[in-house]
Amino acid sequence: MNRLALAQQAHTLPAPLCAEIAVNGVAVVCDPLGALFMPDLSLLVVSDLHLEKGAAYARRGSLLPPYDTLATLKILSAVIARYDPSIVVSLGDNFHDRVGSAEMPPVFRELIGAMARGREWIWINGNHDPDGTVELPGRSADEILYGGLVFRHEPSGTEALGEIAGHLHPAATVRRREKSVRRPCFASDGKRLLMPAFGVMSGGLDLRHKAFRGIFDKPALTAHLLGRDRIYSVRYDKLSG
Repeated sequence: MNRLALAQQAHTLPAPLCAEIAVNGVAVVCDPLGALFMPDLSLLVVSDLHLEKGAAYARRGSLLPPYDTLATLKILSAVIARYDPSIVVSLGDNFHDRVGSAEMPPVFRELIGAMARGREWIWINGNHDPDGTVELPGRSADEILYGGLVFRHEPSGTEALGEIAGHLHPAATVRRREKSVRRPCFASDGKRLLMPAFGVMSGGLDLRHKAFRGIFDKPALTAHLLGRDRIYSVRYDKLSG
């Protein structure tokens, strides 16, 4: 069962098994749908929605199924309903290109407006959408500091206590009984955390890729893989290459 199907049945399925960890001393919950919730802050984080990706490809002459935005927003609506946060932070690459926000159809704007009603909503600017959003609820920022954490799109190249970032779309592979399984994941060493991509048409980059070099304390690093209805937490040294 994929994430969208799970999101659509969230009200009838048992509560998922999440991973409850800490980042720089702040309690966080890794949800199998790809969102991060901070109960003490009533704050929900998602990253790399890449809304309107199909539309962006169509503008360039490459046709993709045009259903990605609706599917992603349905999953986002499910996790918001699950946690009822006071604050939602979307960690950049909210849209797949600079014009996606401006040209997004009204029906999707209405869905976002309904989710944002009564909440503080913060759009972090990403490399795909550095100019912020157009006529959407909330505010845009390059990064924010809140509750002992720093929220930004791209991870910094140096040690950053309390950093919550996206951009790299971490994924990890485990091998069990001669079968390899690869899944998007949250990646954290307790000091910082990188988010999986939330958008349904976004891929993943293996944690062993050179792009992650120098970001984590490898002996303390754990991958929290998104499963069908639970998170699987696997130490870095137990992952398959």
